[in-house]
Amino acid sequence: MAAPFRKRARRALSPTRSPFLAALLVPLLAVLAACGTSAVVPTVPPNATASTVPAATATPPAPTATPAPTFPLTLTDDEGTAVAIPSEPQKIVSLTPAGTETLFAIGAGDRVVAKVEDIAAYPPEADGLPVVATFQGVDVEKVVALEADLVIAGGNFFTPPDAIAQIRGLGIPVVVLYAESVEEALAGILLVGVAVGASDAAADLVAAMRADFDQLAAATAGLAKPKTFYEIDATSKIYTVPAGSLYAEMLVLAGADPITTDDSYEISLEELIAADPEVILLGDDAGYTTAADVAARPGWSDIRAVRDGKVLPVADYVLVTRPGPRLADGLRALIRALHPEALG
Repeated sequence: MAAPFRKRARRALSPTRSPFLAALLVPLLAVLAACGTSAVVPTVPPNATASTVPAATATPPAPTATPAPTFPLTLTDDEGTAVAIPSEPQKIVSLTPAGTETLFAIGAGDRVVAKVEDIAAYPPEADGLPVVATFQGVDVEKVVALEADLVIAGGNFFTPPDAIAQIRGLGIPVVVLYAESVEEALAGILLVGVAVGASDAAADLVAAMRADFDQLAAATAGLAKPKTFYEIDATSKIYTVPAGSLYAEMLVLAGADPITTDDSYEISLEELIAADPEVILLGDDAGYTTAADVAARPGWSDIRAVRDGKVLPVADYVLVTRPGPRLADGLRALIRALHPEALG
């Protein structure tokens, strides 16, 4: 089963809902302008909490250039924790696959000294780095032995709260990223850029990603939106996407009407049959669970998608919920499964 995001205390959110991917960089201006010995970097940026987003809107003008922050600085991470970073980090440990990808994508890969286990093994440049976190936990002693001066952590069970607290207790700054939407994923990339002194590269990456998302969202605009069940796992219990999650938003952007559940990720077979999805997308180790496997499950033959042969694998399923530089590729994979004609 893909690692679900753990619900965390989240930063204060704006009461005003933002349009799709609009003005992502504008709230960061205060961040980039902050500098000096007592620089305080405000929260990056407040976002809407809706589970879906409106249709893509015109990309707003890029903000004017501002000075990059200087160290020491203090920023607020996605847990709402003020994180003091005394100097530009030189020995970074990434405890989230998205964090690893982001660090390499913004040119800070040469400063990464250890990483989390990653089934996708990406980027290839990270091969050979020591692994300090797996599904079994975080090797805090190894993080300390590597003399880490910054840890990038995620909001899933790769980085449990006790490990984060232990690392912080040893005086090592930890920035926790937790994205529940595309906008928050892009904001997380900007936050990493500030934390490692690569804010310009992060802003360039986000601008390119935003353009990619706008183009993909436009490709699905006006298409029929089939009621869709995204299967995360069904080995013992059935797991699907929670309302208000990055999963759900990605499905909406891909041109689906997603069947969602609560924060438990669980849905009963009775609820699924009652929802009667038109399409079932297989996001559990694509290629291992097949349409034939689904059809053979007791009771599943009553579901319209099974009867109509609309049980479809999602290629590159890992990217669908990895809030890093390749998130648009995850959206592209969903569109390819749901609306291949939209991509030409």
